[in-house]
Amino acid sequence: MPVLEMRDLTRTYRQGSREVRVLAGASARLMPGQAVALVGPSGAGKSTLLHLAGLLEGPETGSVFINGRDCSHMGDEDRTRVRRSEIGFIYQFHQLLPEFSALENVALPQMIQGKPRKVAEARARELLTGLGLGPRVDHRPGELSGGEQQRTAIARALANSPRLLLADEPTGNLDPVTSEGVFTELIGLIERTGVAALIATHNLDLARRMHRVLRMENGTLREMSAAELR
Repeated sequence: MPVLEMRDLTRTYRQGSREVRVLAGASARLMPGQAVALVGPSGAGKSTLLHLAGLLEGPETGSVFINGRDCSHMGDEDRTRVRRSEIGFIYQFHQLLPEFSALENVALPQMIQGKPRKVAEARARELLTGLGLGPRVDHRPGELSGGEQQRTAIARALANSPRLLLADEPTGNLDPVTSEGVFTELIGLIERTGVAALIATHNLDLARRMHRVLRMENGTLREMSAAELR
């Protein structure tokens, strides 16, 4: 069963006196353990698609299914519950809480879900250690490098064992060497945990290393062939 299924999503925004159709029937399915790249020019609608997939906003028409459940027209409380338990988010800028340590940043989402502090901190330590941050768990974001901050953000996104991971340019703010290291660790985690991941990126070299590549064109999604990616 697909972890994420998007069916015929449409979304229009108003710019001054005119309407701009960003999505015009976008459809896709993501299976467990797949890392799927989302590519396309700036303004094509990649971020809008991620917002709809992550239940941050609703489509005008079409449906979003998470683990077989139609979440498109849920109320705010139900959508929030699904987001917290089923979906992890990684952004270009890590958005860590500066007053908390790396360990606390990763434990906090779990505690919001009701886990005891000791259990949450043990899970946070396990994730951070797996990402090479064992000696840095007590450091605040301002004391971490850019790559360490983004690794912490990845650990936070995976803290509640989501089935779906959504990432918007997760290495776009890093230098090439650091980006390569963070990306390699992210793909390894996806394959080990079986999470389905939709990753928006402008970096075609990274996109080629994922299991599939979807291109946003004229408000729809098209799967790119291996020949196109050479």
